[in-house]
Amino acid sequence: ASIISHLLIQVISEENIKPSSPTPPHLRHYQLSFLDQIAPPVFMPLVLFFPNLEAHNSLTNLHKLQLKKSVSETLTRFYPLAGRVKDNLFIDCNDDGIHYVEAKANCQLVEFLEDPVPAELNKFLPLELDDVNDLAAVVQVTSFNCGGIAIGLGMSHKVADALSFVMFLNSWAAINNTRGENCEIMVSRPRFDSATLFPPKALTGFEPRTGIVKDNIVAKRFVFDAPAIAAVRAKYTENSEYSRRPTRVEALSAFIWTRFMATTQSKSGQDQRKLYTVLHAVNLRTRMDPPLPENYFGNISRVAISVPSMDTDHPGECHGIVNQVRDSIKKVNADFVKELRENEEHLNFIKERAARVTKGEVVSFSFTSLCRFPIYEADFGWGKPVWVGSARLIFMNLVTFFDAKSGNGIEAWINLKGEDMAKFECDEELLALVSPSSLPNEKTSANI
Repeated sequence: ASIISHLLIQVISEENIKPSSPTPPHLRHYQLSFLDQIAPPVFMPLVLFFPNLEAHNSLTNLHKLQLKKSVSETLTRFYPLAGRVKDNLFIDCNDDGIHYVEAKANCQLVEFLEDPVPAELNKFLPLELDDVNDLAAVVQVTSFNCGGIAIGLGMSHKVADALSFVMFLNSWAAINNTRGENCEIMVSRPRFDSATLFPPKALTGFEPRTGIVKDNIVAKRFVFDAPAIAAVRAKYTENSEYSRRPTRVEALSAFIWTRFMATTQSKSGQDQRKLYTVLHAVNLRTRMDPPLPENYFGNISRVAISVPSMDTDHPGECHGIVNQVRDSIKKVNADFVKELRENEEHLNFIKERAARVTKGEVVSFSFTSLCRFPIYEADFGWGKPVWVGSARLIFMNLVTFFDAKSGNGIEAWINLKGEDMAKFECDEELLALVSPSSLPNEKTSANI
């Protein structure tokens, strides 16, 4: 159990930080793309933890001023983030600024990292995840008693996908690290052309908030070390018709889904009538023809949907799940993107799907992976983060994968209904593979 019985965070100041240079008049109206329009109006959260900057010296006022100055400079490059989202159609790039909070935690960083509870990480963000309104991004900088620091960043999914989010984060870190000098070399400028690629559409009858749940979601963090992941990959390679073994994410997501089904779904006829689907978020930049550079900003990702064949005798033991997931991801190709850009079919499909989810006819289980994303590269000038975490999310049956800080492991942040989590987290097959190790490792915590 955590050393801290209750984490208290006190807000010291709140302000809006504007871009360092005003946005030119011809860039004031930033059109949202179709993929931005259908994205849920929620903040995507990341919280980065850094040890104290110098021995026994907390984050000084000078450092705090520098962080504000660098976020201001970064906003000039990412000017839509300082604007306000209007009517799910466009961003008024009015330079109103990014919502920026400074706060103080009532503990040492090492105490918090002893056993970080996902729901506690929400306290490092200035607003609730669905309290987006017209904001594009928010920041909270929290100091610990020991001088350690947490940078909590929330970016509206209306405006960006995870890759764009990390591009902003790493640009801000690089600009802070170099004090604004030599940044042209360090930071690639974002391209804001997504509405040209995916023109906006009339969304009559579609509610982007479908699936958001405020209450009764429990988030837990499960760490799989490299040997455990190798064991899962081997398990799904044995009976596979594919010669190539599944990726780490394919194998882990298949394993988590089968354990969820085995522990939470009864064999009654009611369950058999439901449609069970597995969703994987897929980056479209690399799948377009020709491929897009990574610096294209916005929601340039979609989901691959698999409908696993249900083995009624052994719920959850769906041997073909890895192959089905792989096939569905393969179908998100240049032809898929062309259809997405030119036809109404995708919009009609997601409207129908949203209606079925609302009625309870469809049970979705979603995976999104930030593995291989450079989230541990964010160096603000005081070294790389000792740990990066997420938060308790507001969608049920949602799993986010992160690379573990070291050792090629993966952290799975799993959000389930309370009663489902109570069954899932006691599953012996799951627990046999989950690493008991807390984080970060002892060697690093000695220096925090």
